[in-house]
Amino acid sequence: MANVDVLNLNGEKVGSLELADAVFAPEQVNEALLWEAVKHYRASLRQGTHATKNRKLVAGSGKKLWKQKGTGRARIGSVRSPLWRHGGTVHGPQPRSYEYPFPRKKLLGALRSALAAKLADGKLTVVDSLEIKEGKTRLYFNALGKLGVTRTALLVENGKTLTQSLVLGARNLQGVELVLNNEVHPYDLLRYDRAIFSKAAIEQLTEALVKSTSKRSPRRPAEKEAA
Repeated sequence: MANVDVLNLNGEKVGSLELADAVFAPEQVNEALLWEAVKHYRASLRQGTHATKNRKLVAGSGKKLWKQKGTGRARIGSVRSPLWRHGGTVHGPQPRSYEYPFPRKKLLGALRSALAAKLADGKLTVVDSLEIKEGKTRLYFNALGKLGVTRTALLVENGKTLTQSLVLGARNLQGVELVLNNEVHPYDLLRYDRAIFSKAAIEQLTEALVKSTSKRSPRRPAEKEAA
């Protein structure tokens, strides 16, 4: 098992934590699975509000412009024809949802890959607690600086230990996002440069991911030999 230092918000080591190989081992990193998870997440963010007008939506009379035969001109039925300027659009984009189902097992596998990649890159930090008595942005800004955050950071806290002071202190920090451990997504871990977990949050998340790996599908009964 890999060991990681547990720090306080002053950047001082106060303990250590063993991380399960089933989640944080380097061989858990699966780049293809991470790509699929990010693609699925970004697809769900698309609004899908694009729209074009077909011939029944564009303005214009539906009257036939001239008779069908005898004029020497091409036959035409309406000024709203797609063949004419300002006519309707054929097979244009219409509002739709870009979401599609993504297996839970693949999502959990991508989450394990993202956590293992963060640990391998030295971008994962564990603190004993994220709570500061005064929920002031300045105090959290100084604390993140002591933890070595120079760019963006993802703060992950356990729902049972989440406090109002943490929410108030972190919400105005630019490039910093606070999420719960049961809501963290592989896209979040890849999007932010540093991932800072509270000890309670990473322990609970690791326990859930280890349980998901231990569940195996039941074996199929062996086929009977032909008589």
